[in-house]
Amino acid sequence: MKKITQLFFISTILIASIFADPFNSKLTEDERATISTGEIIIKNINYEKNICLKKGVNPLGDKLLEEINHLNPKYLAEVIQYKPYKGNEDLPQRLEAILNNVPEYAGIPYYSVRAEAWYNLYDSAEIKEVIENGDTKTIRADLLMEPFDVVKEDIEITKSSEAILYSAVNTNKLRYLDKFDCIWPKKMKICILLFRDGDNWVLYGIGGVNAPRVPFFTERIQTSFINRINTFCSFIFKKF
Repeated sequence: MKKITQLFFISTILIASIFADPFNSKLTEDERATISTGEIIIKNINYEKNICLKKGVNPLGDKLLEEINHLNPKYLAEVIQYKPYKGNEDLPQRLEAILNNVPEYAGIPYYSVRAEAWYNLYDSAEIKEVIENGDTKTIRADLLMEPFDVVKEDIEITKSSEAILYSAVNTNKLRYLDKFDCIWPKKMKICILLFRDGDNWVLYGIGGVNAPRVPFFTERIQTSFINRINTFCSFIFKKF
C-alpha cells in the first residue's frame, strides 16, 4: 500500500510537470538545456506551425498566439530566455519601464550580415500618442529604420497579475531604399511575452512578416526583417 501511494505521488508530480511545461516538442532537448543555463536561443522557424509556445499557458500567451495566427507570417522567428525568479521579483515592472521608453530604442546596435557592418537598428524613435485603457497602453510611434525610412508602429503593452505582453505592428507601407514596396500595413509584428514558470521567469519573443516568398525577395526579407526582429528581442532580454 505504501509503495502504491509513493508511485501515485511520483506520477502526480510527473504529470503536473508535463502539464506545466509552457513549450511543446518543437523546442528540442538541446534547446531546453541551453535555456536552462540562462542563455538566449534564437529559432528561425518560418511558419506558425513551428511555434514552440503552447496554448493555455496564460491568457496573454493565448492572445499572442492569436495575433500571430491572424498575421499568417511567411517568415517567423522566436527568441527565448529564462531568468531566475529569485532576485528578479520586480522583473515585470522593469520590463514594462524599458518597453514604455520608446525613445531609447534609437541606437540599438544591429549587425548587417549582408554589409558585414554595424548600424543602428533605429536611427530615431519618437512617441506620437499614448492611449491608456485599463491594463492596456497603446503607444503610436515613428521609428526611423534604414533602408525602409519611417516605420509607423502601434505598440500595445498589456499587463496582468502574472504576465506582460508587448505587441508592435507596422501601420504604414514600407519601401526598400524608396525603390519598391516590400511590406504592407499590419504585415510585420514583434511580440514579447513575460510570464512566470515555477522558479523562473520566461522571456519569449516572436516576430514575423507576411510577405511573398519569391526568389529575389526571400533572402532580403530574411536578413532585413527577421534579423532585425531577433536583434530587438535579444537587446531587450539582455537588459536584465
